[in-house]
Amino acid sequence: MKRFKDILCVLEPVKVCEPALERAVTLAENNQACLTVVDVAPYVTVGIGMSDGGSGLANLQAAMVSIHKQRLEAFVEPFTKRIKIETKVLVGTPFLEVIHEVLRNGRDLVVKVPEYQDWIERLFGSDDMHLLRKCPCPVWLIKSQAPKTHRVILAAVDVDDTHLQQEVESRHALNRQVLEMASSQALAEAAELHIVHAWNVLGEGSMRHGAFMSASEREVNACVEQVRRQHEANLDDLMCEVSANLGKDTLHYLKPQTHLIKGAARKEIPALARHIDADLVVMGTVARTGVSGFIMGNTAESILNQLDCSVLAIKPPGFKTPVILDD
Repeated sequence: MKRFKDILCVLEPVKVCEPALERAVTLAENNQACLTVVDVAPYVTVGIGMSDGGSGLANLQAAMVSIHKQRLEAFVEPFTKRIKIETKVLVGTPFLEVIHEVLRNGRDLVVKVPEYQDWIERLFGSDDMHLLRKCPCPVWLIKSQAPKTHRVILAAVDVDDTHLQQEVESRHALNRQVLEMASSQALAEAAELHIVHAWNVLGEGSMRHGAFMSASEREVNACVEQVRRQHEANLDDLMCEVSANLGKDTLHYLKPQTHLIKGAARKEIPALARHIDADLVVMGTVARTGVSGFIMGNTAESILNQLDCSVLAIKPPGFKTPVILDD
């Protein structure tokens, strides 16, 4: 299933970035997509004895770009035997220049190595978080130790239907994208596919332990079970819809394992990812449409900060980036 047409791979020409480049090349091959590999060079600032905007500064900037270009071309050269690769050096703030590149050229996937390599004891770097929040296309962050072939893929969905109708519809569209993307990747790599939804009962603690609550334990349990069944039914409906889109034979071949977990998503999803030793987590990062600059939800951000595997982060249809192109 061809999902990408124009892939942008962002890297520095160093050994740790090879898994990201390998993944980008394989994706481009499998999708018959165009592949552009970019490095981002910093602006050269004014130094002692150099006037702002002078020819010396421009020459120094051009020399830096040339050095980055040569290193980048040498780094990707072994992969050019497999596919055609365009290389480009951008100049400026990394996340802004990447998003500008996406907007100018209609890129539909960004592949990148995280800024820092200590995935367990750190937050995502600032440029990574800016991309996850604001990049209009999916962002695939690939850890340096990522295997060439995924063995276990985890797709995280949210089938809670207690939100406003517009947001429910947005989440549903995002869920479909997440499952279709995860299924497509699992199919391509013969990977084990897991699907998780974490649910909770609002006010359960107060019902069980509140000083002014008169509900019995049996009544509370019945309420919790009713909520669980509703979430289970919603997840089943989503699976049926995805099955209709992908085809029953495809889903039968994949045999996805579903996990309906009671608890907070920000805790349970990373815990499950570790338990099943997931190589890749596919998840949505924004649940509302049409809100310029809407910051990624706290739950999604908390989950991302706890994952120590590669992440494919997807925006919902209609997402508008707050980043604008210069005239």
